[in-house]
Amino acid sequence: MSRREIVHVDMDAFYASVEQRDDPGLRGKPVVVAWRGNRSVVCAASYEARKFGVRSAMPAITAERLCPHAIFVPPDFSRYRAVSGVCREIFHRHTDRIEPLSLDEAYLDVSGKGGGLEIAETIRAEIREELNLTASAGIAPNKFLSKIASDWRKPDGLMEIRPEDVDGFLLDLPVGKVPGVGKVTGERLEGLGIKVVGQIRSYGRVGMEAAFGRSGLRLFELSCGIDSSEVVSDRPTKSISAEDTFSNDVALKDTVPTLVGLAERVWTLAEAEGRPARTVVLKLKTADFRILTRSHTPGIPISSADELVEIAVGLLDRVELDPGTTYRLVGVGMSNFYDAESPIQPTLFDL
Repeated sequence: MSRREIVHVDMDAFYASVEQRDDPGLRGKPVVVAWRGNRSVVCAASYEARKFGVRSAMPAITAERLCPHAIFVPPDFSRYRAVSGVCREIFHRHTDRIEPLSLDEAYLDVSGKGGGLEIAETIRAEIREELNLTASAGIAPNKFLSKIASDWRKPDGLMEIRPEDVDGFLLDLPVGKVPGVGKVTGERLEGLGIKVVGQIRSYGRVGMEAAFGRSGLRLFELSCGIDSSEVVSDRPTKSISAEDTFSNDVALKDTVPTLVGLAERVWTLAEAEGRPARTVVLKLKTADFRILTRSHTPGIPISSADELVEIAVGLLDRVELDPGTTYRLVGVGMSNFYDAESPIQPTLFDL
C-alpha cells in the first residue's frame, strides 16, 4: 500500500497579488484589498502592507491607521474566481482528489502518484509560469500537517514533513500554530501551562477530554500527528459564518459593533463563494454559556453587505431574554446557498 501524501497549496496574499500582477503601479507597494469605510473589513493585504501589521479580516479603518500610505483597492471577486479556476485546472493535471477550502487554497491527495514533493514543486512552477503568481505548498502524511507545512516558509515556500519527522516537528510547535486554536482556546491552554504541542501530548487524552470535551480529544490526536480526515472532492459550501468572543461579557446592545464587523466579513466570504444565500443566522452565547440562535430567510437572496448587516442587527430584536443578560460571544452566518443551476423564485415585486 502506498504511503499517504497530502499536499496543501496556498496562494500567497492571493487577492492582493492578483491586483499587483494586473497593475504594475501597485507592485512593491502596500496594497489592501477592501472597500473604504468604517464598516468594511480587509479581504487581503500584500506582504508590503503586512509589515505594518495589516491582516485579513481586520477592520479597514484599523488597517488605514496602521498603514496610512496603503493603497486601498476594492475587491473584484469575478476576477479572483477566474484565476482560481485556472489554479484548479492545474491541480487536476496531477490528481482528481482535490478539496478546495476557498478561492486561494486546497488540499490535494497525491498518494501513489509518484512523489508528493515533486508534484508540489511542479504545481508551484506551473502557477508561476501560467499565472505569474506564487503559491506555497506543504506535503505531509495528513491534512493537518500539510496545512502547517504550507505556512512554514511563506511566501513562495515549499516544505515536506515526512512520517519519520512528525514528532521532531510537532513537539516544540507553539499551540497557536495548530489550526483551530484561536485566542480563547490558546488562553485556556496557557492557563493549564500548555504552550507547545508536546505539552498537549503530555497532558494526556483523559486530561484533555476532561478540560475541553470532544475538542480536547481532537487536540490530543493532533498533538500525536493523527488526522485521518479524507480529502473530500468538490464539497459544496453549506454555510459561511464568523463569530467573536468578547474579552468581557457585554450587554445585548453592545454586541452591535462587533456584529456589524462580523457581517461584513461574512459578506466578503459569501461574495467569494459566488452563490446567493437564502438565510441569515444570528448566534449568541450568554455569560452562563447558554447558546441561542435566531434566523431569517427573506423572499429574495441577500444582495449586499448593508442588507446582511441590517438583517443581522434586526435579529437582535427577536432575543427575548432578561434585559440584564450579558453575552460572551456573538456570531453571524449565511446558509441555504442556491446552486448555480437552481432558479431563484421571483417574488411578486420582481414580476
